[in-house]
This record gives sequence, structure tokens and C-alpha cells, in this order.
Amino acid sequence: MRPAHPTEQAVGMEYYVSDVDGVGGRLRANDDHFRVRELERFSTEPVDAPTDAYPHLVVRATLRGWDTNDFAARLSDALGMSRERVDWAGTKDKYAVTTQLFSIYGAEPANLPDVDGATIEVLGRAGRGLEFGDLAGNAFEIVVSDPNRPDRAPEITAQLAAFGGFDDGSAVGVSNFFGQQRFGSRRPVTHAVGLEIVRGDWEGAVMAYLGNPTAAEPEGTQRARAFVEETRDWTEALERFPNRLRYERSMLHELADAGGEPDDERFRAALERLPSNLQRLFVHAAQSYAFNLVLSERLERGLPFDRPVAGDVVCFVDRDAPDGLELPDTDRLQRVDDRRVRSVTRHCERGRAFVTAPLVGTETDLADGEQGEIEREVLENLGVEPDDFELPGEFHSSGTRRAILVRTDLELGTDPLELSFSLPKGSYATVVAREYLKVDPVDLG
Repeated sequence: MRPAHPTEQAVGMEYYVSDVDGVGGRLRANDDHFRVRELERFSTEPVDAPTDAYPHLVVRATLRGWDTNDFAARLSDALGMSRERVDWAGTKDKYAVTTQLFSIYGAEPANLPDVDGATIEVLGRAGRGLEFGDLAGNAFEIVVSDPNRPDRAPEITAQLAAFGGFDDGSAVGVSNFFGQQRFGSRRPVTHAVGLEIVRGDWEGAVMAYLGNPTAAEPEGTQRARAFVEETRDWTEALERFPNRLRYERSMLHELADAGGEPDDERFRAALERLPSNLQRLFVHAAQSYAFNLVLSERLERGLPFDRPVAGDVVCFVDRDAPDGLELPDTDRLQRVDDRRVRSVTRHCERGRAFVTAPLVGTETDLADGEQGEIEREVLENLGVEPDDFELPGEFHSSGTRRAILVRTDLELGTDPLELSFSLPKGSYATVVAREYLKVDPVDLG
């Protein structure tokens, strides 16, 4: 274990689990160097199925250089419909080649547009739209460009294998952090917005999003954010914020149209001008930040990740997962007392059970024992508690639990250095890659 990069520490990822120096280099030198393919788990009917019973057209899109939200907007604009009628199972990165499913309510195959950088394949129809999480996981093929010491990769693999509880290097394990993308790679503020929402400070949430200039942004954007932070002059800020920051501009329009000094209701309305998935993301990012802090503290205390200690809460494996993928089922939880530690340890060793930590929400039951101490201390330090997630609309969250360890078979290629592996849904490829590169997260993309 060694300290992580300061930018990662700022979002709760305080350590690497491998001690050896990284290989260096960077990811995403071009889109072909980062390939992601969904491991699908969504049933469809034939495309000629009756549209009254199966109104959602399901397509598989292979995208190059497209952010998922932006592609959905492009698709809905071309079809002349609301963006809210386009759904998907998982958000993918822009600087990559990605293959994923979309469902489109009320669309006909003949009306699908030709989109630069996209190949669209019609799969069939469904009675409901895709929901976030309607996939088993993702398969990744990642090329590391310009590594300084690629010869270090086998030693890193061996250390990650040991952390995951494996005797050889055929599979690895890493702490199941939420990656930098969850919070913003260049401007990690989504968790800060979410924490203000959870604390009931709607104005603070708006300003965390509109303000907070960072050095990674263009100077004009930094000046615009500093201006709105200092003046609260929403109308003048509209003149200063570039058109490409359409979410910020949408919020500013809401505030400028309010007349007089906005109150809590108007600040909340400004946030609700954003797409519903982005509203949810703010609270999810706050939960993710707390989760990362819990994992970092567990690492600090030297508690195991591949097996339980008394007081832990474990979940069991999803029996319907594709072969070779360890997919936790967080609907099947069990609290581990002293009598059960040995038997649950055997389940964990066989990939049938996983130690968990909370994504805190209104229905969260915290662990007991030392893990419970960690969870309560983190929440107390953040100034939040489960009942605070009783929020209106898209901001509400009942919470869940999440495995603290992710394990995967990993193939290590050479010349170029390439990492190939699959992860369960919700886990981040960069959390595996960061252990190998150990660089500024900007270079992880």
C-alpha cells in the first residue's frame, strides 16, 4: 500500500494497494486505445413485435468519440423527440470506442439517423426502456501509451493477485473505488454539489457547480466561474459563460428569470433544469465519495478486503451472471457475526460472497464492529446521516451496499503494453489501470 496521487486523494482514493512503482505512461492516446463493450443482460422481442405492447426500440451502438449523454441528445434531436425518451444501461467515456445498448421510446428503425462516429444496429423491441444498471458488466481492452517502465507490470500484477486472495497472477483484485470519472476528471466537483444537496443547502449546491474554477479549465471559463461566485449577477454571467457550458447556462437562465434574489426553491429549480440522470449523479457522487473514504480507512487500518471480519455485511454472488464474471448481488445481504466469519470466508475465497460498504441512503443499515466504526466516523465527518437522503424528486436515494473488492481475470499484453479484463457493472477500469500507471489521473483520461 502507498499514498495515491493528490488529485485522487481529493475524491477519497487515498491509497494504491500495490507498493511497486508504476509503469508510467498514459491512456487514450487515441480512441482505439480504450475499448469498452457492454456485457449485455437485457431481453428483446423481434423488431416486428407490436408497438403497443413493445414501444421501445432497442439498438446496439458502437461509438467513437461520443459521450453517452451527447449521443442520446443527438439521437433524440434527429428523431424530433425529447431526450428523456432515450435510455441506456451505463454511461461510457467520450474518448474511447464503446459498444452499448440504447432504448428509444416510440422510434421506428427506418427513422434512425446516420450519425458520424456511430454504427447503429437494431436488435429488437422491448416493453420497457433500459434502466441504469441493465447490464452485467463491461469488457475492456486498454493500451498504455509511452510507458516508462513496462517491465514493472508483472510485479504489479503479482501484488494485485495477492491482494485479491489469489495464489498466482492469472487474476487480480483491487479496492473497488469509484474512479475519478465519477467526480469529474478535470473538475471533480459533482460530489461537492451532492453533499450540499444532501445537507439541504440548495444555494451551496448551485454555487458548487457554477463556481469552483479549476486550473484545468480554459482561462475564460475560470474567469466566468470566479465572476458568478463573487457577484451572483446571473444575467451578466450569461454573457460570460461560453455556449459550450450548456448545463451551467441553463441554470443561469433559471436564476436570471427568477427576478429579485432567488430563494431555496429557485436554486433547487435551477438544479432541476439539468437532465434527470445528472441530478441523480450529484447525490450518487456524494455517496461514492463517502464510500471511497470508507475503503481508504479500511486500508489504513489493515483490514482485509478479500474476506470478512466480525461485524461486516456481505452480499452473495448473482447466479445469473455471465461465465467468468463475479457479479455481486447486493439484494442478498448477510451480517457476519463471530460465529459466521469462518464459513463466510470460505464463500469469499470461492467468489460466492463479497464484503460490502454502504452507499448511504434512507434505508442504509450500517455495519457492526470495526467496519461499523469506520462507516459512522466517515458520515459524522461529512456532516450527513442516512435520513438526510430523504430528498425530493431525482435527488432522493434509499441507498444500497457495494462490494469493497473487485476481482477479475487479467491478460497482460506486451509491445504495446495492453490490459484486457472484464468488470462487473459499476466498477471502473481506471481503478485497475491506476494501479499499473500510478500517474496523474488526467493521464488516465
